[in-house]
Amino acid sequence: MGALANVTKTAADTLAPIITVNEPSSGKVLPDMRAIGRSREVLYFLTWRDVKVRYKQTAIGAAWAILQPLISMLIFTVIFSHWAALPSQGVPYPIFTYCALVPWTFFSTALTQSSGSLLLNERLVTRVYFPRLIIPLAAVCGTLVDMGLSSIVLVVMMVFYGIAPTIGLIFVPFFVLVASAAAIGLGTLLAALNVRFRDVRYIVPFLVQLWVFVTPVAYSSSLVPEKWRSFYALNPMVGVVEGFRWAFLGVPMSGVDLAISTLSATAMLFVGLVVFRRMEDTFADEI
Repeated sequence: MGALANVTKTAADTLAPIITVNEPSSGKVLPDMRAIGRSREVLYFLTWRDVKVRYKQTAIGAAWAILQPLISMLIFTVIFSHWAALPSQGVPYPIFTYCALVPWTFFSTALTQSSGSLLLNERLVTRVYFPRLIIPLAAVCGTLVDMGLSSIVLVVMMVFYGIAPTIGLIFVPFFVLVASAAAIGLGTLLAALNVRFRDVRYIVPFLVQLWVFVTPVAYSSSLVPEKWRSFYALNPMVGVVEGFRWAFLGVPMSGVDLAISTLSATAMLFVGLVVFRRMEDTFADEI
């Protein structure tokens, strides 16, 4: 009887379902990336949900992803090209500006969406556990779709102005990665702070409005005095914008600026993830 009981117990253990328990990782400085990998289907679902909701019940749908940088390009062309006569490094000013607006619009939208993502998903945060980092990550990933659409217009403009593509196009994914790192880092930081301090939702729009003027979107970074260039390049979008113009338009790029901007984006990402992880356990209570 004892042997039969042992065999029965062994068989029951073999047939028992494997249960995975999701819970916050303790004692870690950074969020658990393996847990995020296991929840990749949740990331996929939230990403496409954000894309669909953003343009739901709009008259022209995803065309807004194209119109936003186009309208900004027209405004900058009138103000900074016709009135202020700013130089555009030998490139037609409309495409000079639009090329910068493609990554800038991605970054600004991703930052805005991710910073408020936890509050917008209050029910998910308070009712079920999954890696909370997925929520701001989904907001950033959804904005990549918009950048893909606006990039199509950039290619059409290149054909219109007769600008041939350069070998630098193979580095575009790297520039997108740098912009994504900066957006995720600052976005997760602000998202975590927004749970505790609701003033953040009012600060972010002002931050984005000021940030565009310290980024070479409407002007060339060559206008910045040389003694300030290293400090200026701490803005990660400086290297990204210069990189996009170099890759698509063949405009000269400073390797030093790109290196400084890349390090700055990496630092933003690290700080944002550390702060997010430290505050993650209290999100459900404070939200």
